Amino acid sequence: MLREYALLADGHRGALIGPDGDVVWLCAPGWADPPLFSGLLGGRGRYLVEPVGPRFVWSGHYEPGSLIWVSRWVTTDGVVESREALLFPGDARRVVLLRRVHALDRDALVRVRLDPRADFGRAPLVDARRADGSWTARTGELHVRHSAGDRLRLTHDEALEGELHVPKGERHDLVLEVSVDPLVEPPPDPDVLWRITEQGWRASTPRLAGGDAQRDAALAYAVLRGLTSPGGGMVAAASTALPERAHAGRNYDYRYAWIRDQSFAGQAAALTGRYELLDEAAAFLTARVLADGERLAPAYTVSGGTVPPQTDLDFLPGYPGAPVRVGNWVRRQFQLDAFGEVLLLLAAAAHHDRLPHDSWRALDLAARIVEERWREPDSGIWELPAQQWTHSKLTCVAGLRAAARVAPTAVAGRWAALADAILADVGAHARHSSGRWQRAYDDERVDAALLLPGIRGAVPADDPRTEATRRAVLAELERDGYLYRFRPDRRPLGDAEGAFLLCGFTAALAAWQAGDRVSALRWFERNRAACGPAGLYTEEYDVGQRQLRGNLPQAFVHALMLETALVLGQTEVG
Repeated sequence: MLREYALLADGHRGALIGPDGDVVWLCAPGWADPPLFSGLLGGRGRYLVEPVGPRFVWSGHYEPGSLIWVSRWVTTDGVVESREALLFPGDARRVVLLRRVHALDRDALVRVRLDPRADFGRAPLVDARRADGSWTARTGELHVRHSAGDRLRLTHDEALEGELHVPKGERHDLVLEVSVDPLVEPPPDPDVLWRITEQGWRASTPRLAGGDAQRDAALAYAVLRGLTSPGGGMVAAASTALPERAHAGRNYDYRYAWIRDQSFAGQAAALTGRYELLDEAAAFLTARVLADGERLAPAYTVSGGTVPPQTDLDFLPGYPGAPVRVGNWVRRQFQLDAFGEVLLLLAAAAHHDRLPHDSWRALDLAARIVEERWREPDSGIWELPAQQWTHSKLTCVAGLRAAARVAPTAVAGRWAALADAILADVGAHARHSSGRWQRAYDDERVDAALLLPGIRGAVPADDPRTEATRRAVLAELERDGYLYRFRPDRRPLGDAEGAFLLCGFTAALAAWQAGDRVSALRWFERNRAACGPAGLYTEEYDVGQRQLRGNLPQAFVHALMLETALVLGQTEVG
């Protein structure tokens, strides 16, 4: 089950590890490259470290402010832990996966199976050789070295397997390197690698203090940090092809950088008083706007390239309920709200006096594109067929108002006037007879996304349309303390899709803005709990089955969780 997986990430790629110590997902060398371990999708390839014996009880935790994971197994013979991490900061051409096994109270016998298979499991291990305590081999175009595992043996199916004896109180290090280039230098010292990783995380995450949510907020920041590549591109999730709904066709590849997600993450991270993620998001969006202008795509590769077309891989079983899918069709959509999000993010950077000259150019260009295209139908935040979506237009209003507050007087007036003009049009065509906003000019339904523009300042906090919309959204789309995006048909909520955790945290922020602190805290705590033991969030939450749905971890949910924790005062900057 997805709730049981933990994430290891280094900015260039991410690994998912299960409760049995099995790394079932790791793309190499980069986020959107084919996986080396694809057991999550039914493919070949895994890296297992687990106690030997018939029974054990598993638990685990992240070390504070990091993505260093500690698996813990209580067995009939004693307690065993395994400390897990990707070397951080990472290297674009070389994966380094660290595992340190610790026998706490008795001697431990640990089983290890290393079966790296590149290209979704299609490239077996070849040219395996053992020398000086290490195994070297190749899989596909990748070079592999496994150090301190000299007791492993090559099996008939071209995997490395064996058992390690760890004396009571002692530790045994395993280091897996996967490289684009031949590994000609001597194997690295594990102690040095662990010190680099520990220091890297300490230097990269803020100190948060305060209430009970402090640990979860710190983890949310670490997740955003781990998902962000040098240059600012942050993947929406580490995985692909994990269905939001079984056998429903809602199955996507999220190993790419969405414009909207960059904005959410940058604005949330800035509230901690640390501006690295804000700076990186601003740099990424600046480069994309200046390069593509009105052709700005909703998503890019983390290096700013074009997202490949969507393709199904029929040779893999896939995660139960969905085919394996890579690439994403969103690359061809026009999403007007993306330009509003660019304005919001760059305005936030300017507010903190962190906007270089090129970013001011991008800010101006984004405003001009909004001026030219705001009347056009778009696919909106939910990436649906093009309509006159209310959220998209109001997000542009919020972005223009934020930009006007930080802009020189010469352009501030023009942007404010444009915001007024768009708002007037939305007021004329998307104001429901009840006084609330409706989804689109020709769609009277409510939509949880309509909470966001009010939070971002499209209209004043006391505008009656904001409160009317909030009340309507809660009345129509709330169930059991969770919020759904919209009602797609006449089925009960929860039958068509799960609750959207992004919307639940948005409801908390909207309640806080409305002065309803009790409701805000209730929304926050209810949605904060919609995770597994590792504290990671997916996009959707199946309320009835209490299961995570969709790709893991979903970046924009962690961004809104972090923002909500800080705004509600549930954690503070230490």
